[in-house]
Amino acid sequence: MVFRTVQPLLLRYLRVMVGGDGTDAEDIASEAWLQIARDLHTFQGDGDGFRGWAATIARHRALDHLRARRRRPTADLPVEELLDLPARDDTEGSALATMGTREALDLIAGLPKDQAEAVLLRVVLQLDAESAARVLGKRAGSVRMAAHRGLRKLAKLLDSPATVPVQRGPSRRLEKKSAEGVTQPGASTLKDMR
Repeated sequence: MVFRTVQPLLLRYLRVMVGGDGTDAEDIASEAWLQIARDLHTFQGDGDGFRGWAATIARHRALDHLRARRRRPTADLPVEELLDLPARDDTEGSALATMGTREALDLIAGLPKDQAEAVLLRVVLQLDAESAARVLGKRAGSVRMAAHRGLRKLAKLLDSPATVPVQRGPSRRLEKKSAEGVTQPGASTLKDMR
């Protein structure tokens, strides 16, 4: 029961932390659950405390993974090799089922790192400020402020239909899309070239 409740929340948190297609997040979550099972006898607290404890363990595993990735970068496979691989499941159904969550997580991932983590811990994992602060190693007020700023920035992004998330490696940034035929400020014009 605890696993079914906490696992989806941890996966969402880890997907934003490590980026990619979610495979790394699932591997990291598995490692975290192994440590949770091993150290469960040391845990004391309630449900919120457990989610915070599990998030702390998952965060440490994710940071270890990111450090290892920087030390040993992997080469990307050519696209031609991927074309012959069969899909493991119904791609269309999976894409439709996760599109809303993925878009939300992409928007969150476009926030500055401290705001993204605060929003994920406070909103997605539903931790109180004190528990989230313990996970991040910060003061509760700092976490509240980062979450507030992140949510305010997300609200502005949602009000602006021209903003879309663009994935660039493990971290993502937000880019403005321009209307077709509109010259961007600072763009060269014929008058500038004469």
